[in-house]
Amino acid sequence: MPKITMSARRLAIVSAALLSALGAAGLVAQQVRAQRPAVAAPARPALSVSTISPQPRRLPLTVAANGSITAWQEASVGSEANGWRLAEVLVNVGDTVKRGQPLARFAAEMVRAELAQSRAGLAEAEAVAAEAAANAGRARELQPSGALSAQQIQQLLTAERTASARVEALRAALEVHRLRLAQTEVLAPDDGIVSARMATVGAVVPAGQELFRLIRGGRLEWRAEVAATEIAAIRPGQAVRVQPAGAPALVGRVRMLAPTVDAATRNALVYVDLPASPGAVRAGMFARGDFEIGHSDALTLPQSAVLLRDGFAWVLKVGADGRVQQAKVAVGRRVGDLVEVTGGVDAGSPVVASGGAFLADGDLVRVVAGRPPAASAPAAQIR
Repeated sequence: MPKITMSARRLAIVSAALLSALGAAGLVAQQVRAQRPAVAAPARPALSVSTISPQPRRLPLTVAANGSITAWQEASVGSEANGWRLAEVLVNVGDTVKRGQPLARFAAEMVRAELAQSRAGLAEAEAVAAEAAANAGRARELQPSGALSAQQIQQLLTAERTASARVEALRAALEVHRLRLAQTEVLAPDDGIVSARMATVGAVVPAGQELFRLIRGGRLEWRAEVAATEIAAIRPGQAVRVQPAGAPALVGRVRMLAPTVDAATRNALVYVDLPASPGAVRAGMFARGDFEIGHSDALTLPQSAVLLRDGFAWVLKVGADGRVQQAKVAVGRRVGDLVEVTGGVDAGSPVVASGGAFLADGDLVRVVAGRPPAASAPAAQIR
């Protein structure tokens, strides 16, 4: 075993002492750091937002209603004759027709033959009547002379009247056949749009069977169901904004109010005339609408400032320390992008104007210049 010299032993002792001193110094530094108070990092804003306060506005008061769009009036076009065969059908559903326009034609060969027969019979009767009139004229001339007996004269005068009556009867029969020939053409009773077609080529139809149905004048109306408690505020002539499902909004006019209220629903019908809107609005469509009955003052916020969470309306108030506080509000009418606020926030309270969906209660925000409020509420539907 090699001997350890004095110098090596001394070196080992010094090294150990140095290591011990370094460890003690590290321990002391660690304790000092632990006792030193922690310095909190500065909080950073979650979002830069603009603020706005509820503004007073004058909003329209309306009565909301639902209903169906129907034809103003319908015309039923049917067959006037019995047992005729349809030879032609000239229109289809959706066609626009004019008053007197042919819609269909029946086979007219038999009617034309009867008309020709009637004309021939009338010509024969007129010839007989002319002869009878001549005989009666001669009898009147000979009556003073006594050449003819009174009985013969009476017979000739009676034959004249009989022949004349037969001519009138055949003329009436001829007019009947002319009318029957005219009935072989089914004509439109009024201007309108064909809404239904039951006519089929080749069908033999009885008298009175419906062949077509027309929307008279192409006019449509909205039949709104309004609660009996609100019907008193509606007057004929009032403007109504009607929103059909899947079609552009229309502005109609109240034509009349139903004189009775449905005993089951306690609703009354209001008939609203609609303007012509080719292709966009059709009979049978569902529509919602609002009757404007006046105006009232209200506090409003832009729709972007009102959040819907858990089925309630909320706004985010901005405090003096720059932190947001969630507040539940009560809302009323909606006009365009404005929402009426009826409770939960004061007129002077600044709230987050937009982007509130990305914030939580207590978040710190940076407030930038707020946007100016709208000058007036747009005319729009009130829900």
